[in-house]
Amino acid sequence: MRPDLAVLPPRFLRTKEAAEFLSLSARTLEKHRTYGTGPAYKKLGGRVVYAVDDLQAWAERGAVTSTSDPRGLVLPAKRHPLAPVAQTSRYAR
Repeated sequence: MRPDLAVLPPRFLRTKEAAEFLSLSARTLEKHRTYGTGPAYKKLGGRVVYAVDDLQAWAERGAVTSTSDPRGLVLPAKRHPLAPVAQTSRYAR
């Protein structure tokens, strides 16, 4: 008897499979992970896995309809400057 597909857990892809799903190289996906610009991922044991839904959502963030549209929300896989954070002294009253 075949189990109902609706009750199966979500499918997770390893880095190589996720990169192929997105038509990227595995190294580019690793860089995105390092810089925090890529899709959400999970660590199961020592393995990095990506949910298919997270990969699709990340790809959709970069969708535009023409070249004159503002750039999508997907950043390149490189270091980006952080926005300045207002620091307060822990001793301030």
